[in-house]
Amino acid sequence: MKTRDDALALLHEYTKSESLLKHALSVEAAMRWYATYFECPADEVEKWGICGLLHDFDYEKYPEPVAPDGHPFKGNSILEELGYPEDLRTAIMGHALYTETPRETQMAKTLFAVDELCGLITAATLVRPDRSLLTLTPKSVKKKIKDKAFAKGCNREDIKLGAEELGIELGQHIENTIAGMQAIANDLGLAG
Repeated sequence: MKTRDDALALLHEYTKSESLLKHALSVEAAMRWYATYFECPADEVEKWGICGLLHDFDYEKYPEPVAPDGHPFKGNSILEELGYPEDLRTAIMGHALYTETPRETQMAKTLFAVDELCGLITAATLVRPDRSLLTLTPKSVKKKIKDKAFAKGCNREDIKLGAEELGIELGQHIENTIAGMQAIANDLGLAG
């Protein structure tokens, strides 16, 4: 298994946008939080984190979702060549509905569930007066989900479907994802 340092180097090789880099870190943190929540062994917690870190690594260079040359198809090919495990690659493929890759593992379901939500949580934090994840509440995020004019690019149906697939009530899922992201609030520039 590749290390986090390997994955981080790969991410930085393909991704230059600060917002995409921070999104990758957010999803990694949420994935690690959930891996611990689901009582995964330490090596699986690491794999889940790497999965979150790399889920969009190819997006900036290959944004068009056209197989085999777009996101995440291209990234999957690159990860396969580099020896990343199949379950990690399948989870990454499954985070994009248009790939029609079934989400059969807990890791795959979790990646799908936290991806859009991390983006919405970040957006909700950035409009707060204190710009702090540390004071953000699930109630505030739920209000932003209902506000269709807020963060229009965020797919609310994917967020709801993700929580359903995890079998976790939406409010609790939001709370869990915030908790994961709070662990790296300073790295995200969202500690207030």
